[in-house]
Amino acid sequence: MPDLSNQRRLAAALLKCGEGRVWIDPASQEELADAVTRSDVRSAIKARVIRRAPIQGTSRARARLHAIEVAKGRHSGPGSRRGTPSARVSRKERWMRRIRAQRKLLQELRSTKKIPPAVYREFYRRAKGGMFRSRAHLIVNLRLAGHLREGTI
Repeated sequence: MPDLSNQRRLAAALLKCGEGRVWIDPASQEELADAVTRSDVRSAIKARVIRRAPIQGTSRARARLHAIEVAKGRHSGPGSRRGTPSARVSRKERWMRRIRAQRKLLQELRSTKKIPPAVYREFYRRAKGGMFRSRAHLIVNLRLAGHLREGTI
């Protein structure tokens, strides 16, 4: 196997790329050993014995797989979190999600006549005051107050 470092260097200058991107046909290496001038290398390029290899980019395949997993909710453990809970989901956003769920439940219970309008109004105001941590907490309080029987929801 002949030393083609000089030919590679000349080809890189002619092809306007780095030496690493110069591809030399393995079958024609013996004839290329005689190519010592720029014109010899130029004719080898014309004969497609020497070519410029395409630019190698960074593969996005792993990044795409990771993005799919993140969309599913993976990789969100304590080691992946940066920022306080209120920086990740604002206090207002958390409040809106919670209050909307509670109000929807109360409306559903009132429309299906499981609670009377007076109880709806009372618990609506309590929810607005931030009394309940969640929808489940609201249900527990309705049961404790005797407005909802076990197994109705």
